[in-house]
Amino acid sequence: MCKTCGVISLTALYRAVLDIKHVFVQCFRVLEQTFAYQQSFEDLGTPLYEVTFVVIDLETTGASAANCAITEIGAVKLRGGECLGTYQTLVDPGCAIPPEITVLTGITGAMVMRAPRIEAVMPSLLEFIDGAVIVGHNIRFDISFLNAALTQLGRPRLAARSIDTLALARRLLRDEVPNCRLGTLADRLRLSHKPSHRALDDALATGDLLHFLLERAATLGVLGLEDLIALPKLAGSPQAKKLNLTDGLPREPGVYMFRDARDEVLYVGKAANLRSRVRSYFSTDERRKVGQLLRETHRIDHQVCRNGLEAAVLELRLIHQYLPRFNRQGTRAGKYPYIKLTLNERFPRLSVVRKVNNDKALYLGPVASTRVAKRIIEAIHSVAPVRRCGIASRASPNASICASAQLGVSCCPCSGATSEAEYTAVVEELVTNLTSRPDLLLAPLAARIERLATDHRYEEAADVRDRAEALAGLLRRHRRFDLLRRAGRLRLRIGNGWVELVGGRLSRSGHAGDSDELFAPVHPCTPEAPPTEPLPVPQRAEADELLTVVSWIERNADKVTIEEVEGVLANPLPALPVFKPKTKSPARRTATRTGVVPLRRSASAPRPRISRIA
Repeated sequence: MCKTCGVISLTALYRAVLDIKHVFVQCFRVLEQTFAYQQSFEDLGTPLYEVTFVVIDLETTGASAANCAITEIGAVKLRGGECLGTYQTLVDPGCAIPPEITVLTGITGAMVMRAPRIEAVMPSLLEFIDGAVIVGHNIRFDISFLNAALTQLGRPRLAARSIDTLALARRLLRDEVPNCRLGTLADRLRLSHKPSHRALDDALATGDLLHFLLERAATLGVLGLEDLIALPKLAGSPQAKKLNLTDGLPREPGVYMFRDARDEVLYVGKAANLRSRVRSYFSTDERRKVGQLLRETHRIDHQVCRNGLEAAVLELRLIHQYLPRFNRQGTRAGKYPYIKLTLNERFPRLSVVRKVNNDKALYLGPVASTRVAKRIIEAIHSVAPVRRCGIASRASPNASICASAQLGVSCCPCSGATSEAEYTAVVEELVTNLTSRPDLLLAPLAARIERLATDHRYEEAADVRDRAEALAGLLRRHRRFDLLRRAGRLRLRIGNGWVELVGGRLSRSGHAGDSDELFAPVHPCTPEAPPTEPLPVPQRAEADELLTVVSWIERNADKVTIEEVEGVLANPLPALPVFKPKTKSPARRTATRTGVVPLRRSASAPRPRISRIA
């Protein structure tokens, strides 16, 4: 406890709570059963008393990191409310110090004449802040100068996490002080150290301010580093008062559901860290739908999952079950169209349908929209001369020839211009190309794109490319589905846990040694068709889940190990071409100071003063 103001320090508060927990452990077990939502100490993230902070302050020749240089560095290392060491040095900026800067800081050209250059200072400074969280008052200013110096020296930019006491003060002290300048805060809060526009003095004052802000933040339930970093962003949300709805969320993977006052599900989402993800909605997110979602939210439910794959599948299943109005992905599964080759007709044709019937037709899909389905059909029509008309399938010698047949791009069996045997051969070739030899279907499209590009008909080439990519994407997606479905029962090791897929759908999941059961078992898919024969197209909900599973496995392939497979987990078909446009990222330009030649620090130049307190 502070003797002057009577405020209990954060370290003492934690120690007292831990002592109480140790003495009344049996009582806490009863309370945990009664209040199942209460957080454990592990849910707080990294406790603040375990975090090492380095408070840093720079004096410079001006306000722009691109045109100005550092003249002095001061830093203080803190942990658990104690000072572990200080760092202070003048720096030769390699240029004249403007008079107004000298008036402000008191640093003259004579003072930095024998000081080390930044290239000599940077190694020791990086060693001092290694592994710590960087703190500063308007920390973006200090980090911008440090990153500019690192870039000039060919070193990587700072990757450490940072905390801005200016933003924290605006969040926590807005109504108590006229402004949040460091000098004003030091006077109003009666901090032990006062800023003087010298680096070390300002860093010490900022360290005092940090300790004050940590104690103030603790009253809002901010006891972990992650919550402290997110705290400044929470002020801009008009629904920040609902932040207490996230108090029971753990820092584990899982699924969360926003519910309204009538207990209807508004939104379903997944997260690798439930607490951090849900709390991010209360930041300064200006998306209109997020604001409306928070206004209607009355409760937030969650379910912890064993791994990311389980969370992704559970999210999708809950979306299919509740159809939340704030979700977009997964809510249109019932509207996905299919492409149908009507093999049950005498003269088959391609069409867009909404339902898969138990007939002899060949179905492709589902696809995202009718527009995409029509684009795929156009791609097939451009290389396969199947009929495009919707006339009755019986040939009539008096019927007129279709317009597409007159242009020579399709057959016209309706008028008898093409015999039934000839048309059957065309359809059989198309079925073969769609199911087992799609490379023969896509090769003419690739050749046409190349020919159009050579003739400088770029817009037409782009149109053909888009159609070809839509067709290739559909066939590629079918292969990914069939790969998992042919595997039968597939067991994968993910970290220290496992998942079991049956026919490509998640059946069970758990940790090593846990009970096997998670989801109700689904009917296994044990296809007897050879690997080159197509499987029946999946229904819409099944296709959504198959795509979710295979996409997650592909993104996390380095974390997944195959333990057991009952079927065939292989694809003997040739690879499909990719028609997506090739884009190049613009080269990143790095601004450097011209005309400044790096100089080695002379042997007589003073070294930075580093003070360490054991």
